[in-house]
Amino acid sequence: MRLEQLQAYLAIAETGSFQAAARRCGVTQSTISRQIQSLEAELGVSLLHRTAQVKPTVAGDFLLPRARRICQEWKQITQELEDLMLGKQPELCVAAIHSVCSHFLPAILGQFAKRYPEVQLRITALGSDRSLKVLRDGLVDVAVVMNNPLLTTSAEMVVTSLYEEPVEVLMAARHPLSQYGQVPWSAIVQYPQVTFKDGYGMQRLVQNQFQQYGAELKSALELNTLDAFRGVVRQGELIALLPQSALAESRQDSTLAVRPTESPCLTRQVVLVTTADRLKIPPIQHFCELVQRAKLPALAVA
Repeated sequence: MRLEQLQAYLAIAETGSFQAAARRCGVTQSTISRQIQSLEAELGVSLLHRTAQVKPTVAGDFLLPRARRICQEWKQITQELEDLMLGKQPELCVAAIHSVCSHFLPAILGQFAKRYPEVQLRITALGSDRSLKVLRDGLVDVAVVMNNPLLTTSAEMVVTSLYEEPVEVLMAARHPLSQYGQVPWSAIVQYPQVTFKDGYGMQRLVQNQFQQYGAELKSALELNTLDAFRGVVRQGELIALLPQSALAESRQDSTLAVRPTESPCLTRQVVLVTTADRLKIPPIQHFCELVQRAKLPALAVA
């Protein structure tokens, strides 16, 4: 059964004429006749009384309301898809890591709203791995995360590099490591750490760095908000390795100290990830262009 067969049947049932139905459908009368014959042969029943005034048979009456629903549903689907490709979507959902939500995206929101005021922009702060999962599951349209090639190698993913920034050491103002202008890794590995929870790219990045030094990461506490990191580190001996753009407020806090590491400098790469099909939708395409053109975080290094 094909849609055009149902449309032909519906047109005949509503106009009472093969000729009028052909005009409505924009085809020849012979085409309408063939479509109805094929439909009747497929269903194994006669659908129409072929008299001067064509009328549905009992089977035709049974089919009629269902044909209307199917054709109406198809019309609605095609209209909604057309609206989608014209940018008439109700919302655009973005998942991003916390520091990006705080320091990178706010300037973009107003620009996007000017172009698409009817589209509700929804931004959720999540870890990198979780952000990529909800993107793959179709729950968000865009993810702005730490690069993780293991989760972005599928053919439909489109990955755009945004910026790269160093990872620095956050500590209490009177912490022993504050004596260094650049903290050596041999000293960093001696202290217990406050780390991000599992599923955050920063935890994986720091863990890999410690493994390269043949050291064990002494994770004393796992957190997932920058306020919590500052509050815990401020209390004493624990330190944290955090990206530079996440430390802007900490630099203004006299109870905290921020120090770069000695070479080799650990860096993280922040990327924008979406899918090729989403990039064809105007609001998503515009948002991605705004992100790519945006000014980098003040403390990031390109």
